[in-house]
Amino acid sequence: MKDKRLYKGIRCRPLIMAALIIFLSTGCASKWALRTEGPDINLQWPYQPNEAKVTYLMTVKGFARSSSAGDVLSIAVYGKGGGDDDSFILPIAVTTGPDGRLAVADIGCKCVHLFIPEEQKYVRIFDAGPEPLRSPVGAAFDEDLRLYVSDSTAGKVAVFDSQGEFLFSIFETGSGRLKRPTGLAYNSRKEILYVADTPENRIYAFNKKGEAVLSFGQRGDLEGQLNLPTHIFWSRTGVLYVTDTMNFRIAAFNENGGFINSFGRHGDGSGDFAMPKGVAVDKDGAIYVVDSFFDNIQLFSRQGDFLLTVGKRGGDFAEFWLPSGIFIDDTDILYVADTYNRRVQVYRITEQYDDGKF
Repeated sequence: MKDKRLYKGIRCRPLIMAALIIFLSTGCASKWALRTEGPDINLQWPYQPNEAKVTYLMTVKGFARSSSAGDVLSIAVYGKGGGDDDSFILPIAVTTGPDGRLAVADIGCKCVHLFIPEEQKYVRIFDAGPEPLRSPVGAAFDEDLRLYVSDSTAGKVAVFDSQGEFLFSIFETGSGRLKRPTGLAYNSRKEILYVADTPENRIYAFNKKGEAVLSFGQRGDLEGQLNLPTHIFWSRTGVLYVTDTMNFRIAAFNENGGFINSFGRHGDGSGDFAMPKGVAVDKDGAIYVVDSFFDNIQLFSRQGDFLLTVGKRGGDFAEFWLPSGIFIDDTDILYVADTYNRRVQVYRITEQYDDGKF
């Protein structure tokens, strides 16, 4: 009898262990943090002894999972942890939300990395409802923490709630459908989302229901015309900046699409553009433009005068390899999608650096 009871107990142990694994894995959710690194020396622009306008903070390499009972038990039973599948592959766009959350569009994994620091939560978004994301190339948050993602190949903008759950897609423009949406920017004053449709040489604006409310732009090189626009940025001064890529310039419009001014030219000197991509603007009104060919960021005044270059080609801190998207948050922290170095670089901007110059 004793032997039978012993055998029965041994036979039940795998079932008990399986139940315990399920309980611990579901009951003890993982907590996440940014996986970062930084230099041992101060990196700033202009160089010392000048006062810094831009200072290097850190590199975000991915996301680190803290140990929990579920994680420890999983490693003990299966002999493996989460691996390194949470790192960036080809990050192409980056943005932050009002609560400090971070979203990175990654065309390498065809996903969007969503990190919510207040909840220590990390989610990789692969699907927009029943369909997978095909080429996520732009991202933006609104004041309700909804996340907008431009899926260029699919010809739509996917909308997700604050936890990364799919809500609906935007694709109707009022006169047709989006062709290849790329850059996104959100205007919180009017509660509208601007979308650059690159092959249409047009900027569309949608309300929070996904309804088209205005559009502007047409093919050409005259004032107000566009030639394959890609990245866009809504500034705190009420100006929409557009990377007019194949006109090798940055164009500025008011919130209704009225042309303000533009600057830039094709060339290989300081202040010239070869492959302009991400654009952003700080509180001083200084304009930051990523150039993927030069592997740097160039700063310009409100009038378009060249001011400063940040970074150079390479893989070290403050060096770039085909960078793409750029974003400046409300606290003047600068984020750069350093695409082929598979990371996001982060900088601090000095406010009120020189109002007369910037």
